[in-house]
Amino acid sequence: MHLEFRHLRTIRAISECGGLARAADRLNITQSALSHQVKNLEDQIGVELFVRRSRPMTLSAAGQRLLRLAEQVLPQVEAVEQDFAGIKTGKTGRLHIAIECHACFEWLFPVLEQFRRAWPDVDVDIRPGLQFQALPALQKEEIDLVVSSDPEKLPGVEFAPLFDYEPVFLASASHPLAARDHIEAQDFAGETLITYPVDRARLDVFSQLLTPAGVEPAAIRQVELTAVILLLVASNRGVSVLPDWVVREVRYNADYVTRPLTAGGLTRRLYAAVRETDAARPFMAHVLRLMRTEPLKLQRQDASA
Repeated sequence: MHLEFRHLRTIRAISECGGLARAADRLNITQSALSHQVKNLEDQIGVELFVRRSRPMTLSAAGQRLLRLAEQVLPQVEAVEQDFAGIKTGKTGRLHIAIECHACFEWLFPVLEQFRRAWPDVDVDIRPGLQFQALPALQKEEIDLVVSSDPEKLPGVEFAPLFDYEPVFLASASHPLAARDHIEAQDFAGETLITYPVDRARLDVFSQLLTPAGVEPAAIRQVELTAVILLLVASNRGVSVLPDWVVREVRYNADYVTRPLTAGGLTRRLYAAVRETDAARPFMAHVLRLMRTEPLKLQRQDASA
């Protein structure tokens, strides 16, 4: 027996419409063609699917069995067809994000909240467990976007610039370094440095300042949560270096001081890595636009404060 989706749609339409004429109109074929299709299917199966003399037409036991199959299979097929149609028009899709920048959650959640409202049919997820293997996972299509400050030349991957930020020194207002106008690498030599629990090569304070200068802090304390880092700094348990969007909430808090790193300050750029084939998709272009503009809103708020 060669059973096709059109056969299941035919059985469902006749059952719901109660006759060939109305079912043919629903399926947009002639009544003769529909009758011929039913006859061919019955010949294949070897049994009648309808009780012919009944009005409206009713299904035989074999027809009822086929109708149950249609009711199970066709909704799933139609759902997949709708998904494919949405993907083709750019209305649906998947946006699974990996973050190499541990502090990026501070500005990313407002971005994703705006994105969710604009694209409710896009499956959004954050995959922090992939943060150390993020770019290979992007190439394998396991994730769809990587937030990173370390662009690489990778085949099929595009690094879209998002925005520039400043790594900022943070200490308690009672700390001896609070009297400095800026902080140099050697100032960390006697300090406990509080950082996120990531490899030091991914921390701006090491990659941009301490490692090039050959300076090692007296101790390193790794902390998962930003709020706990701020608590420890305020308690004078150590110092930290955080992106400017993180420290914006405490810049004017009397418990803290923030200082630039080096006399001229340090500037870093954040990127979104996406597959070249996805970069022009409407929802991807929109989330990249939001990622560029949301931190700039915060910077403007700081400037006007």
